[in-house]
Amino acid sequence: MLQRRHELLAKIALQRKQLAEIGKHWQAPVAAMDKGLSVIRFFRSHPVLLAGAVALLVMRRHSLAGLLKNAGQLWKGYRYLLSLSAKLLLRN
Repeated sequence: MLQRRHELLAKIALQRKQLAEIGKHWQAPVAAMDKGLSVIRFFRSHPVLLAGAVALLVMRRHSLAGLLKNAGQLWKGYRYLLSLSAKLLLRN
């Protein structure tokens, strides 16, 4: 009985290691999908900004890569300002 318990505990430890390796493999893709979903949720709640981004694309005729680069920078700046304002409001 004790021997069987030790065998099962060893098997569990091996399975935990395997699961951790699988998790490491999927961590980056899942994080990218999570960021993508947060961008989609943001634009769903702020359709005027989406319309503005589309208007900029049409007016400036940037390539898609250039637009994505600028959008990424704007997104980071927006998130930074949100966190900064939250910190400032918490101090008061």
